[in-house]
Amino acid sequence: MQNILKIKNLNKNFGGVIATKNLNLSVLDGDIHAIIGPNGAGKTTLVSQIFGQVFPDSGQIFFQNIDVTQISEYKKSRLGINRTFQITSVMKSMTVSENIQLATDKIRENSLNFFTTFTNKNYVLEKVDFCLGQVGLIEANNQPVASLSHGDCRKLEIAMALASDAKLLLLDEPMAGLGPSETQEMIALLNKLKGKQTILLVEHDMDAVFALADRISVLVSGEIIATGEPNNIRHDSKVQKAYLGEA
Repeated sequence: MQNILKIKNLNKNFGGVIATKNLNLSVLDGDIHAIIGPNGAGKTTLVSQIFGQVFPDSGQIFFQNIDVTQISEYKKSRLGINRTFQITSVMKSMTVSENIQLATDKIRENSLNFFTTFTNKNYVLEKVDFCLGQVGLIEANNQPVASLSHGDCRKLEIAMALASDAKLLLLDEPMAGLGPSETQEMIALLNKLKGKQTILLVEHDMDAVFALADRISVLVSGEIIATGEPNNIRHDSKVQKAYLGEA
């Protein structure tokens, strides 16, 4: 497999706070690659730099061998990178279907005609059905988002990212705020996407991480101290000392 994402010597400081320090990372196409680490390690800042919401002070970010270091989030979305957030960002005043429609490239290209003279309506409706089917929300198609559970809102965010034709999904703590049963549903959903979608997963739930990840990178104080397969990371002495706790 080839790298879909490659980061070289990434550095970002906020005043005297080091967010990323000489960070190097490779993500293989089709993998679920997890980023774990303590609070304040720089995980969300890393995702924000990859997505273009924050620009690094130095270093390079390559997506499908294209240097996207200084490209904005809008342009990165068009290239095939999309993300979810720790706090859900769905439009609660709209229906589930309308949220998916807003996320499609075709809708964005025809935004002035939205809901009225949109000429690719069949394409969009088929895409809505496909994306909601992928996350198990097809029966909620016409429900107002405000009526959904927190777990279903998380699923809708992923469906919206899929609707944008993202080749790389950046998921920032998708298990945050979920109960045990909702967490298991989210794990099942992401496992279903494994191999079909490349996912960079930032997550604190270690049971979920070890159930999902093909590879794991451990971020501490802006530096990746280890990368490897889950079993190797679980038994890495540096990782146990810095984050997982001594065995």
